Amino acid sequence: MQKADIAYINNTFYRILKTSDNQTLVIDCLHPKMPFWTLRTQYTPLPEKQLYDALNIAPPAEQELTSDQMRIAHERYTLIAPILYHLGESTATANIISSISEEHNISKQTIRRYLYQYLIFQTVTVLAPKVHTKEKVLTKDEKNMRWALNKFFYTRRQNSLVTAYEMMLKEKYCDSTGQLLPDHPSFYQFRYFYRKTKKLQTYYISRDGLSNYQRNNRPLLGDGIREFATNIGTGMFDSTVCDIYLIDETGTLKGRPILTTCIDAYSSMCYGYVLSWNNDTKSLCHLLQNILTDKTEWCRKFGIPLDKSQWNVQELPGIFVTDMGREYTSESFAQITETGVTMVNLPPYRPELKGAVEKFFDIIQSMYKPLLKGKGVIDPDFQERGARDYRLDACLTMYDFEKIVLRCIVYYNSQRLIERFPYTQSMIHDGIKPYAASIWEWGRRQPGANLISFPHDTAKIILYLLPRTIGTFTRRGLVVNGMRYKRDDCAERFLQGGDVKVAYDPDDVSVVWTVEKGDFMPFVLVESRYKSRRLDEVEQIKKQSKSTLRSEQNNARQAKIDLMNEIELIARGGVKR
Repeated sequence: MQKADIAYINNTFYRILKTSDNQTLVIDCLHPKMPFWTLRTQYTPLPEKQLYDALNIAPPAEQELTSDQMRIAHERYTLIAPILYHLGESTATANIISSISEEHNISKQTIRRYLYQYLIFQTVTVLAPKVHTKEKVLTKDEKNMRWALNKFFYTRRQNSLVTAYEMMLKEKYCDSTGQLLPDHPSFYQFRYFYRKTKKLQTYYISRDGLSNYQRNNRPLLGDGIREFATNIGTGMFDSTVCDIYLIDETGTLKGRPILTTCIDAYSSMCYGYVLSWNNDTKSLCHLLQNILTDKTEWCRKFGIPLDKSQWNVQELPGIFVTDMGREYTSESFAQITETGVTMVNLPPYRPELKGAVEKFFDIIQSMYKPLLKGKGVIDPDFQERGARDYRLDACLTMYDFEKIVLRCIVYYNSQRLIERFPYTQSMIHDGIKPYAASIWEWGRRQPGANLISFPHDTAKIILYLLPRTIGTFTRRGLVVNGMRYKRDDCAERFLQGGDVKVAYDPDDVSVVWTVEKGDFMPFVLVESRYKSRRLDEVEQIKKQSKSTLRSEQNNARQAKIDLMNEIELIARGGVKR
């Protein structure tokens, strides 16, 4: 018989610890006590499972325990390890247990319990503490406190803790006459229960709302946009209202301009920008045009010299990352996917996922604001009572301000030092400088650069964002929005008829474009009286024409009836042959 075998003798289980010539050191598994020597007899070894079934317990596997449980198990084994060497020596064992108890300030009974557990199951994992998952049963007062917190404190009314406590007393601890019962919890007990059970996430969401929590209190975790931007070609779109008031050429106050831009997530390069007064799809059209424009020629219009390497961007990013703004989720902007672009709409209130474009706005405004104090720039106190009216300081036009913004963007792209860019070994080997323009040029040469070019006609990009409708081919031309359009080489289509998808410009109805298989075919307006007019103006003209016809319809019918009566009268007076 071998050491650590299990034997069943006299209606109990024994663990065999040591054997000698005629004796065996065993421990009683069903009635644990210190190991003892007994006469060596012939035992039949049993499987471990029978012992586990008899004790109705099995030691856990190591992978089932947490790191903290395993640490405690090894600490307990270290306590009993000196005893294992002297098993069977009662005097030595008792002395060792006494010294361990004094040294570690642990009772002897606890040390013996650890020893019995280890000797019976022969594994360290049995010494791990159990995880207590049973929820504590609340008292009646604690249930009342929890009810009061949920009903009066964790609400959008944002009551104070004192108010919630007083409301609890009124509802739960008053008799039928409204008198406070003497046996009620104190405010300090109520506050202690609140602090013990408080969860900040519940506090913020219940009192301030989910949207405020997502915007101001939610933990900002993860690597943001860099988790899916491994190279250039991921453009982040956003817009902001600039902190400055502008005037027009006549000196009349115009308001605060809106800066819309696209920033590369990988290199932080600015693809392009647009300054406008309205944040709509039309401003996005101008932004896409600016992205595809030669930046050297663009800067020359404002008298700014620019080297090609400082802003060498004339392609669209392959991925558009936008928020859930109305202009980005519109059907017209979604049509840009026809160029091969992939759209990614971020969830609301997640600024950390487009940190590059948010940082761009912060940097650009921090450049010009200190230098334009007293010229319409807004300070943080502009909404406070008694603050200066910054509209009175406005003295710059949109053209002046755009020149300032353009110079700031050139500095941002080619001269701003990027301190925390995650340089790769190949970038260090190639000597790439820590500027957005340098990182951009290096990224263009690497595999995975995701850019879409329009080498022939940059104005074509506008056609993708125009609203669409259904036009009908007839013998009188292509009918779109109640107007007729023509094209010389489409006679067969006019004769065959049929419907077609059409893109139109609401600001000028002179031309429409059929959209078939990704191509745009222009058709010219037939009715010259509507040329160069807006669509709403044409509809107004048609409405007025119908109103005029409707108002004279009765007069025309009466005249027709009078004519019929005159003809009949003349016919009755004729001579019969």
